[in-house]
Amino acid sequence: MSAGLLLRVLLWGWFAAAILAGHRLTLRHLPPAALAGLIPALAGLAWMLTRRLTSLRAFCAEVDVRALVLLQVVRASGLYFLFGEGAAGLPRGLALFAGAGDLIVAVMALPVAFAPMAEEVRARAIRIWSIVSLASLLASAGLLLQLAFGEPLRLLPFAYLPLSLYPTFLLPLLLAAQAVLLGRMLGPEGGGPAR
Repeated sequence: MSAGLLLRVLLWGWFAAAILAGHRLTLRHLPPAALAGLIPALAGLAWMLTRRLTSLRAFCAEVDVRALVLLQVVRASGLYFLFGEGAAGLPRGLALFAGAGDLIVAVMALPVAFAPMAEEVRARAIRIWSIVSLASLLASAGLLLQLAFGEPLRLLPFAYLPLSLYPTFLLPLLLAAQAVLLGRMLGPEGGGPAR
């Protein structure tokens, strides 16, 4: 099976499972510690698959890093945290921090990927952007973890669709993609954008 087909099958299967979990309200029945551990567990599993499956490892080593950067543009969905229905049900600090951080990183991804610049400059810009992006993702995950142990009822909106996709699909996928990107950019070869 080609790496592209394998990746599509895995991602669509994961997305379908996340939708099913949200539809069945699976997260509502998890203890706070399990919900808090779900994000790093899923991110770690996704990243591990990119290291263990030969075709995915080769794909991740060859894909243009700008594609990995552009994946993060989906974080513009942070607008939902700021202004959508999600803002009403979420703790204000989490909604503002996660929403603003996601939106800033998504907007920053566009010039990092598309602006005309020398390859060395682009590689440096991607490294800096990637570290900021990862810090934002980890801070959001940390806030979720803090809420899970301190005020677990405040996380109840994440048990229902569409917010249930955040801990079961989107945040773990973006964390795994950031790990792949940082591995490429900070690895022994420095991973320029066209590699």
